[in-house]
Amino acid sequence: MTTSRALLRSAGPDDLDQITALHTQARTAYYRAGGLPDAELTSPEACSRRREMWLRAIKGDTRLVLCAVREGETVGVLAMGPPLDADVDPAAVGQLHQIHVRPGCWGQGIGSQLHAAFVRYLRDASLTAGVLEAWERNRRAQAFYARHGWQPDGHHRAGPGDANYVRMRLDLGPAARPERLRAGSRG
Repeated sequence: MTTSRALLRSAGPDDLDQITALHTQARTAYYRAGGLPDAELTSPEACSRRREMWLRAIKGDTRLVLCAVREGETVGVLAMGPPLDADVDPAAVGQLHQIHVRPGCWGQGIGSQLHAAFVRYLRDASLTAGVLEAWERNRRAQAFYARHGWQPDGHHRAGPGDANYVRMRLDLGPAARPERLRAGSRG
């Protein structure tokens, strides 16, 4: 098992095809494990929608997209930015929109490296919490996030296969804003 760290760098338009392929492979693995048929997962139309979504994320100004690269190959991707749900305060909370790791690289520390980059993003932005959504049948993802301190917050929305997306929350607490505490200001 390889445990060497991947190089994390900002994604650009030249990464679009590798990111789309990686996302397709990862989501196919977890949705298939959750019982969805392949036809719903790998259709050309679905792949085209994913590619457009990643293009908007990379070119837009609201999300930060990072690639994890090992030996010249994109093996992971992270998208993060402001929260999507209106009930989440963007002044205090950032959203982990997506982490995907190439299935052949699972268990090699790439997801944890990407997760650490998200926590740095929160701290650098003086945010005290993060939110994400995980498909309720994706037990692997939920276990990964639980190991990193995430907890379900009670919010959910409909997802594929008559299964919900479950929102999870990571609270960093006051340590996320050390400069404000040192400066003597009030939160």
